[in-house]
Amino acid sequence: MFSLLRRGPGRLTPQQVHQQTGDGKAVLLDVRETPEWNAGHAPAALHLPLSRLVAGASLPGATQGKPVVTICRSGHRSRQAAELPAGRGVEATEVTGGMTAWARAGLPVTGGQDGSGGVIA
Repeated sequence: MFSLLRRGPGRLTPQQVHQQTGDGKAVLLDVRETPEWNAGHAPAALHLPLSRLVAGASLPGATQGKPVVTICRSGHRSRQAAELPAGRGVEATEVTGGMTAWARAGLPVTGGQDGSGGVIA
């Protein structure tokens, strides 16, 4: 599923990730901090801030047996975040361009006070 030609975790477009997570083939892991997550995130994403992942936090149970795709605001933190599960033997990749690219692609963003819409913080 993921590119094996690159050294380290691969990269997927927001559209590829949206399809794969929608099909249940992969789990989207948002590694932004809580205020960013609360402002707006992909509806199917799970939340685990990079700071907690770096500190050794376990991956959410829903990631068991599935590839993990990490996402942040622009792609810098998600690259680092994808390397951590990959180092633990978990198939991991990242979203090219992060949530900024996700929103630009017109993909759904949820969050805010009522959960109906969100912004990328």
